Order: sequence, then structure tokens, then C-alpha cells
Amino acid sequence: MIEIQELTFKYAGAKENALTNISLEIEKGDFVGIIGESGAGKTTLCNCINALIPHHYRGDFYGSVKIDGTDTFDTNTSTLALKVGSVFQDIESQLVSSFVEEEIMFGLENFGVPQDQIESRISSALEDLGITELRHREISSLSGGQKQKVVIAAILAIEPDILVLDEPTGELDPASSVQIFSLLKKLNEEKGITVLIAEQKIMLLCEYVKKLIVLEKGNCVHYGEIRSTLTHQKEMEEAGINCPRVLTLTGKMVDEGLVPASFSKEDRICLDANEAAVFVEKCIKVNSGAGA
Repeated sequence: MIEIQELTFKYAGAKENALTNISLEIEKGDFVGIIGESGAGKTTLCNCINALIPHHYRGDFYGSVKIDGTDTFDTNTSTLALKVGSVFQDIESQLVSSFVEEEIMFGLENFGVPQDQIESRISSALEDLGITELRHREISSLSGGQKQKVVIAAILAIEPDILVLDEPTGELDPASSVQIFSLLKKLNEEKGITVLIAEQKIMLLCEYVKKLIVLEKGNCVHYGEIRSTLTHQKEMEEAGINCPRVLTLTGKMVDEGLVPASFSKEDRICLDANEAAVFVEKCIKVNSGAGA
């Protein structure tokens, strides 16, 4: 479990807080999206969870972040990295080797994994990511999406309980972005890995995550199950978040009186185009029945 209590952080030299009084709990096995406009505090929150704050980024730190009861303030980042794996925005800066196999082996050797376990861990990580064929490839020959998978494989080989990803699809094309999200869903469902992902592509988040954290100017304005959180669409748009078009569609239908009054707020929330098509069809059927 990740337990955050009254977390406030201001970078050294900054005039305003990057995060203010954040309190929330993330259960084991959750798949949580973090959204907010640029500067809302997404990266800062990620760096508080993986303990880069306060150990590498200095500033005024108040409150607490605990991982399975251990306070990150009292734990160094190397120790925590065995439990919390991180994928940063700049993938190139996270790659340290010339070949895929060496990249995955690097972390295992640095963390002192027994030699007789290394081969099985490398093979397992490559298989989980579906990139076994890349094992002997040069990193420089890989696409952006392949490099992203290699980084995640290197982290998975260490066998963390939690993955924290900060806008991992920022430089990927739509197809590669979907591949990464599908992979994260598989790891979450089949491996039980807790996933937290800060992302600008809210449509992707809505299709895959179980919960949403909504940040506005360093404040957590909403946190909860995906459908429940998305009922606050207007407030989210006021916070500078571009909600998915399917939500805009259902919102306009509500404004035009096309949605039956018997539908609850959560009934009106569609997470993808298929759900929107079913929703529209239900509205037509109910309205036709009412008018008959």
C-alpha cells in the first residue's frame, strides 16, 4: 500500500508549493492514472512516491509518504528501488548499456541478485514484455516503443511491487502508446503489480486505469474510481484538463435533454467509443419507448 498523508512540497528557491496537503491511499494491485495540466504537480507526486523527493530534489518537505508502512523520508532511493520501479519521461537518459541483454543485466548486478537467478530473470522479463527477439539487439537500433519496453523489462527483472511511470508515451506514436498501456494492464492483472502512471493522454487513461488522481496547481481535487471521478467533467475542464470526446458527447446529450432522467451520473460515463455507441443506443430505445 502507498499511504500519503498531508504531503506538501516546495522546490528550493520556488515561490509556490509544487504540492499542497495531498492525502490519499493507493491499495496493492491498483492501476491509477495521474492527470492535470502542465505544472499541476504530476511529476512531483511521482518523485515523492519513488523517493527522489526529498533525497535528490531539495526543498521544503512536509507530511509523509509510506510504502508498505516504510517512510520514504527515512529510506534511501536504492533500497526503495527494489520495491518501487520508475520509468521517467526521458527514456534515453534511463538507458545505460549498448545492448538489450546488458541493459537488463545492469540493474540485476547492481542490486546484487545472485548469479544463478540472473538468466531466468532476464528471460522472464523479456518474455513478459514480448520482446524476447530483441535480446541481442543494439539499443541504438530500436524504435522508441521498443526502448520503452526494454526499460520496463529491466525494471521488472528486479521484481518490484510498484511501477511508477511519468508520461511514458510522451514521444510515442498512437499505436506504440496503446501497446505500452496494454502491457501495463497485463502486468497489473496477471502479475499483481501496482501501477501509477502520470499521463497527458487522458483517453488512454480512461480506457485502462481503475482510478484517477486529478491534480490542479498542486492540489488533489479528485481521487477515486474512474467512472465516479469522471462525473466531475466540468470541474476537470475548468482545471485545464481536456476530457475525452466521448464524455463531451454524453455531456451535450444531457444538456439537450436526450438522456433519460433514470440514468445516474455514472451511467452517463463512457470510457471509449464502444461504450458511447451502446449508451446512445440505450438512450434512443428508452426515449422511443417513452414516446410510444
